[in-house]
Amino acid sequence: MAKQSGSGGPIIIKKYANRRLYDTSTSSYVTLEHLSDLVREGRDFEVRDAKTGDDLTRQVLTQIIFEQETKGQGALPLNFLRQLIGFYGGGAQTFLPAFLEMSMNSFSEAQKEWHKAANPMNVLEAQAKRNMVMFEQAMKVFMPTVFQANRTERASPAPNPFLAYQTEAMAAMHEQMEAIQKQLSELSRKA
Repeated sequence: MAKQSGSGGPIIIKKYANRRLYDTSTSSYVTLEHLSDLVREGRDFEVRDAKTGDDLTRQVLTQIIFEQETKGQGALPLNFLRQLIGFYGGGAQTFLPAFLEMSMNSFSEAQKEWHKAANPMNVLEAQAKRNMVMFEQAMKVFMPTVFQANRTERASPAPNPFLAYQTEAMAAMHEQMEAIQKQLSELSRKA
């Protein structure tokens, strides 16, 4: 859960036309790196267009990720990025944000456990298994037809092109999760 600013609400960052960012809580101009630090500290903020008041938080957070990725500090695998782009404009786009948020929250909780665990690899393997179960549950709830097609008719093409695309994407994600789980098991045995 994000910490609030001293006033009880999120820190308001104003973004000006010249792309400068102004932190209203400190009355100073800040950088994307400063906003990254706020995120790491768990401090909540909103970025607003200084002129219109429009919420620009999503765009600025995406820009921070872009900056980190271009600096060579990439955390997002290429396959994940390709699949993520593939979901834009499709039916899965509606459930994907909730699933990703749920997954990241689960990962954050697991990270806390890793720091306490005697053998972090066992915790990581258990987390991968929980993620697989969570993914399948989300599929059942949000996209039951795709889930069913993915589970029972992988070999036969779906009659609907959208369903075929979604089935293929879900199958690929499922295979990746299984591969990650296998790698974690192997790492756990080596540790």
